Amino acid sequence: MVFGERTTIGAVGEVAQKFFAEVNLRARKFMSDEHFTVDGTLIQAWASQKSFRAKDGSDDGDGTDFRGQKRSNKTHESTTDADARLYKKSYGKESKLSYLGHALVENRNGLIAAAMVTTADGFAERDAALLMLHERQKDRSRRITLGADKAYDTKDFVRTASALNVTPHVTKNEKGRRSNLDRRTTRHAGYAISLSRRWLVEKSFGWLKQTGPLRQVKLRGLEKVDWLFVFSCAAHNLLRLPRLIAQRQPARLREQCA
Repeated sequence: MVFGERTTIGAVGEVAQKFFAEVNLRARKFMSDEHFTVDGTLIQAWASQKSFRAKDGSDDGDGTDFRGQKRSNKTHESTTDADARLYKKSYGKESKLSYLGHALVENRNGLIAAAMVTTADGFAERDAALLMLHERQKDRSRRITLGADKAYDTKDFVRTASALNVTPHVTKNEKGRRSNLDRRTTRHAGYAISLSRRWLVEKSFGWLKQTGPLRQVKLRGLEKVDWLFVFSCAAHNLLRLPRLIAQRQPARLREQCA
């Protein structure tokens, strides 16, 4: 994409969301409007570990030897990409300068219904999910379901999602604590079905990183990474449409011949 001198990143981000919305308008008949899954994925920033320097300038050397040093996002930041954060999603993994990409996926065909990028921290996945749900549920009275992993099993998330007319079908987190879900939710067959569809969002993330450009972005700054992520999610849906249309045509022919 080539930008004119007066083109702002904010304007490009708005174009990305409009393009994404237009693609989803065309894909509407293939998308569930009741059942969804949400998750986040790490997007490696275009910044090296040695760029992660002390904010007060107290670092010695060129930043290549940081073993044994205590480094955190409170005391350090990347001199290459100030919006990138040192983060890891799971224990035992290496912390990397990253962003978090978030996707709300419908459960019928695994098309992406909403997408956004945030800085990486321990609250971003739940906060982004609630923002996307709030936008989706505007002026809607129909209750929807939301599948998610155990990181979303928190009191605040479950309570806020319920207030948005969303039934949270999250994996129960009972490691040393009680889950925030009760039998009123988990006893229904729909709960197990929602959990069984969680692979759809992982499949989307796999495409975005293996085929798309999001394993490690070559852009810097939250707004630029966000529009790249949204455009890539639109491309994911757009490329899925021909096959979904082709699958629907034989079914129509059978109905006409019946």
